[in-house]
Amino acid sequence: MKILHTSDWHVGKVLKGQSRAEEHTRVLAQVIEIANAERPDLVIVAGDLYDTGAPTPEATRLVTRALTALRRTGADVVAIGGNHDNGPALDALRPWAEAAGITLRGSVRDNPAEHVVDGVTAAGERWQLAALPFLSQRYAVRAVEMYELTAAEANQTYADHLGRVLAKLAEGFTEPDRVHLVTAHLTVVGASTGGGERDAHTVLGYAVPATVFPGNAHYVALGHLHRSQRVIGPCPIRYSGSPLAVDFGEQENVGSVTLVEVTATTAARIREVPVPGATPLRTVRGTLAQLAEIDPPDGWLRVYVREQPRAGLREEVQELLPRALEIRIDPELVPAPGSATRAAQRAGRSPRELFADYLTSRGHADEGVRELFDELIEEVDH
Repeated sequence: MKILHTSDWHVGKVLKGQSRAEEHTRVLAQVIEIANAERPDLVIVAGDLYDTGAPTPEATRLVTRALTALRRTGADVVAIGGNHDNGPALDALRPWAEAAGITLRGSVRDNPAEHVVDGVTAAGERWQLAALPFLSQRYAVRAVEMYELTAAEANQTYADHLGRVLAKLAEGFTEPDRVHLVTAHLTVVGASTGGGERDAHTVLGYAVPATVFPGNAHYVALGHLHRSQRVIGPCPIRYSGSPLAVDFGEQENVGSVTLVEVTATTAARIREVPVPGATPLRTVRGTLAQLAEIDPPDGWLRVYVREQPRAGLREEVQELLPRALEIRIDPELVPAPGSATRAAQRAGRSPRELFADYLTSRGHADEGVRELFDELIEEVDH
């Protein structure tokens, strides 16, 4: 069978005030083109379909149309909720999804059998997929208790809970003539972050070892980390990565989907197919004079300005580089908090004095900023 694995679409993303809707439309159209060309038997979307738990109607329309188009290629389509998704809201779409022939699992259900999807390809290859949406630490404990697994004791970790839940879902991975698959949205120890993930859900408390996955799985399709990569483990494990760079920290990532060819008796053959539809994210740096001389690269820009802060600097940079979405003083020029900052004692000092000390500690000598602050203080006082 052939599998198209994608994840982390983050539809509805707004980058520094700039909508990515047109880019998402192009990128998902390319994913659909790849599916039409490759004719996979199964498409797996491993979470974070949306960038926010309250997507706009436009974002919802784009995601549902993309899933429908993928289904129309003839593939079975399975999508799970990620940490950015609203799991119950995705589950509310299940009647629509089932009518369209799409399997949607937004959050963990009471019956573990609901997370085990069976299918047969047109060529007769039987497959079974254990589909686990994102679980917060609290809901991981609830899932363990709900499935009547080992008691969720206080000294057991998130990884312990995930391991038990995955083992429960993979109990049927016993038939030798069937392809056994897993999809989940989580962080695996040793994998590389892409640069734009939500920190709270990638730190060590949420990281699980690769050993939580069953050794007899033919392929594990993961979402959550935005960089396409293989993970070393007891079976073939892979992040497809996001098909577009979500934030400037991901500007070096190459958007792609993963294609997998596997049978019940042969190892998975894996390849990446690039998805180049997104606008590139670039970082440029220099003084105003240097920025004025550069030939701006294509794409959205992050600008590191090698100038001391002053009022109006952002506007000057924006005039030079209209596609600049993020403008910051070059971090190399910003002094670390030191004795000057610590010396600014609060007791007995006016807001004007404290603000002046702050500006001095940051190397900011623009008198205009101090005057603006004085005007604000006057307004507040009166």
